[in-house]
Amino acid sequence: MIFEITERDKAALCRQAPEFGEIVRQADLKSFECSGDLFYALVQSIISQQLSVRVAAVILKRVELLLGTVSAENLLSAETEALRGCGLSGRKIEYLRGIAEAALSGTVAFDALAERSDSEVIAELVKLKGVGVWTAEMLLIFALGRPDILSFKDLGIRRGIMMLNHLDSLTESEFEAYRKRYSPYGTLASLYLWQIKDGGLNMV
Repeated sequence: MIFEITERDKAALCRQAPEFGEIVRQADLKSFECSGDLFYALVQSIISQQLSVRVAAVILKRVELLLGTVSAENLLSAETEALRGCGLSGRKIEYLRGIAEAALSGTVAFDALAERSDSEVIAELVKLKGVGVWTAEMLLIFALGRPDILSFKDLGIRRGIMMLNHLDSLTESEFEAYRKRYSPYGTLASLYLWQIKDGGLNMV
């Protein structure tokens, strides 16, 4: 599954929110591949919590080598010490097993979530221990390729909005006004806002 970044969507976002005009001209956003595998993406997200990208990648690779296939069955059958040997903390092992148990019991039907609305996916995922709203929203973007996600829980997005609009603060109600302003291109806006936060763009 590819999240397509099209010239038409860029132009539409700029019509709704002209402040993006110069940013869109400068930034070189590329379409990206979404995994589509929500269970795997959630495992990856839990492993990555509070770790650098490099360290998380190393641990994920070790888990993949241990399990062969990252599946609910294999996670539950793996020995605790073997998982610890991959670099996982006891709490993360607990979270991963909880996710695996939910998948096998049908408490969370991961395969069916792709057909559910954004709010329904979030409501299902946050039932799982170790999964909050921000994690669920990031999975909507990077696993399911949903087009209209703008996360108030994401500090980078909030900072991007403040920098773009020359604000000293941003309340949740003010954020909601921006969410409506950018909809239905919230994900595209998020990608630009992350670039703004990271610097390298000439702000007008």
